[in-house]
Amino acid sequence: MTQKLTKRFADNIQPNPHQELLLWDNAIKGFGLRVFSSGRKTYFVQYRNDFNRTRRMKVGVHGIITAEQAREEAKIILGEVAKGHDPSSESKNKKQVPTFIEFSNEYLELYAKGVKREKSYKEDQKLLIIIFKYLGTKNIQEITTKDIHLLHRALKETPYQANRVRALLSKMFSLSMQWGWRTDNPAKGVENYQEHKRDRWLNDNEVQRLWKVLDTYSNQDIANVVRLLLLTGARRSEVLTATWDQFNLEQSIWTKPAHATKQKRMEHLPLSPQATEILKKIQQAAHSNFLFPGKIPGKPLQEIKKAWDTIRKRAGLSDVRLHDLRHTHASHLVSSGLSLSIVGKLLGHTQASTTQRYAHLADEPLRQATSLFGNKIESLTSDTSTI
Repeated sequence: MTQKLTKRFADNIQPNPHQELLLWDNAIKGFGLRVFSSGRKTYFVQYRNDFNRTRRMKVGVHGIITAEQAREEAKIILGEVAKGHDPSSESKNKKQVPTFIEFSNEYLELYAKGVKREKSYKEDQKLLIIIFKYLGTKNIQEITTKDIHLLHRALKETPYQANRVRALLSKMFSLSMQWGWRTDNPAKGVENYQEHKRDRWLNDNEVQRLWKVLDTYSNQDIANVVRLLLLTGARRSEVLTATWDQFNLEQSIWTKPAHATKQKRMEHLPLSPQATEILKKIQQAAHSNFLFPGKIPGKPLQEIKKAWDTIRKRAGLSDVRLHDLRHTHASHLVSSGLSLSIVGKLLGHTQASTTQRYAHLADEPLRQATSLFGNKIESLTSDTSTI
């Protein structure tokens, strides 16, 4: 059986309880998926060496690496075969030192899977696909600071991504030291590029335009997601995965469990009357423990990027990201006179420096306060003043 091996295909293929299945990719000859009767699925590459012997190399476990990551590794292995090498034998000879891809599998399975949130885990997987093109077949003891510097420089047009790659490599090589593979961290000697943070929030007129579009949008579930993002300042993942048992609508409290927050700690968020009213309306028609159930039974709504793209364009806000609604919430609170410490608590910030980006907005209430007294002095002295 041949067809393009994708994540969806690998997720959906069912095991045969009586025998293992070998499924071949129709785009890359020799690249396949092995499905064990237990349900375990592994990607592999099969080829013939110079002695016409069939070799089969395991690339990685499905769920630990993606189909795209396995495909990139398969290309690298088959490229070595085309040069006359026998990667399977060479790998056995150097088995005590893993290649970067082998080490990445261990990193994902032994560390990232248990420690990181699902979103961060997937981001690591995407970054690793980029890294594989540069470092994939090198064993981890051969990788130098120069190698990482060249990779970092190759990504300089996107400083944010380049710095995330460097940070991921630094974490991975720190783990390699703990696991006994290296005595140094080659990523430590590479300096980050300067990043220019993009601050964007909606003014009063823009909020009004957005709200009007939400009122007429065809899918009110998605419209309510956007409304709650704006009214609560919560992160997208917190709203999308929220369940009814987190809410006390009588007391207008949202208790976010530790596993759902970025800081991995429980948070209690007071809700505005407007947010509470929206939640009560949603609850009246609820048929799931999720506020926003997805198409897959037992799963929440996964993503609203396409819908948001339509909404923001209709509102004339093409440059506004969903995360900017969180900035908008915070910015208007600070501009209204709330202290940075209170706003930080509402947003779930653990460090004051994170909220400091809104500090300049706190000047406006102070300016208004001083103006009030200045106006009073002017009215009291207007008849006698010589200023």
